[in-house]
Order: sequence, then structure tokens, then C-alpha cells
Amino acid sequence: MKNLIIYAHPNSASLNHFFKQTIVESLQESNQEIEVRDLYQINFNPVLSLNDMSGQRIGKVADEVKTEQDFIAWADRIIFVYPIWWTGMPAIIKGYIDRVFSYGFAYRYDQGIQKGLLTGKKAIIVNSHGKSNAEYEASGMDKALALTSDTGIFKYCGLEIQQHFYFDKADRASAESIEDWKDQIEVAFKCNDQVSFFG
Repeated sequence: MKNLIIYAHPNSASLNHFFKQTIVESLQESNQEIEVRDLYQINFNPVLSLNDMSGQRIGKVADEVKTEQDFIAWADRIIFVYPIWWTGMPAIIKGYIDRVFSYGFAYRYDQGIQKGLLTGKKAIIVNSHGKSNAEYEASGMDKALALTSDTGIFKYCGLEIQQHFYFDKADRASAESIEDWKDQIEVAFKCNDQVSFFG
């Protein structure tokens, strides 16, 4: 399986970096193909410009966007690794989606009916956040996140979500919690490719 990891965190000492490395090592152990796009490292420009918008309407995108689209077209599975900041995506990954998941590449409308164009590709999302899962559930934030990202972006574009991890209280995580999260990631990525995960 060809795996594309889209990673967004500026700190190489972060939990998200640890998650990304755990995923890479798990995939390497099962001899799967891997490409990593570290958005901070490649200095991806997340700002959707007027030129971008004009180009998208006629199927033309900037060279840096085309590079990312080529990686997505190559992949069988896309793995997103990023923290939840202010109950949403970091600006750099939201901008990546704004620019790279463009009309005519990730979705289109056929006679007014929306159609995702990334069908046949799987996705796994790995998130960390500061609040507890119980707090997110009590406020409805868990459902809001699933609606805005899973439904509003990933499924909208035709991706099949295998699993969405929410690792909570990440700013004060214990060694035991981190080891448990590592185990969960390893299990997910070492399992047979045909198995789908939910949760």
C-alpha cells in the first residue's frame, strides 16, 4: 500500500512528531511505501490567493499545489497528523486543503450534484487536543469536529475514513497514556490493509 503522511506541527519534540514517527516505523516494518509531507519543513504556503481561485475555475494550479496533488494521486491511503488548535485545524493544514483539495481535483459538481473525486483512497486522521474527550462529548465538540473535518472535508472529497484518533489531554499526557497511544497507532498500521477501522 502507498501511504502519504501529511504532517503539520512545527515542533520536532511534539507529541504529533512522535505520532508521525511511530506511523512511519510501523509502515516500514510491514514494507509499505511511504511519503511524508511535513508542511512546516517544506514551508508550504497556506494562503489561498486570488490567482489560486481564478486558476481553480479553469483547472490550473500553482506548481507547488500540483506537486502535492501528484502525491495525493499516487497514494492509496492518506494519513493526516496534526493537533487540534482552537477546536480546529492549524492554519497551515487548513490552507493546504484550501489550495490542494481544489475543484476538479478533489471534488466537482455534475449537474448541480456534488461528487468526491478521491474515491478509492483511504484516510486515517491522528489528532491531539488539550481538553479531555469527556469535555468534548459534553459540549458536543466531538460531533462538531467530526462534522466539519470528517464529513465536511474528507468524506466530501470521497475519502474512506478508516479511523480518526483523538488523543486527549495531550498537553499533560502521562507516560502511560503516550505508550497506550503508541500501541493504538501500531495496531492500526500493522493490521491487514483490507481491514477498516472506526472510532
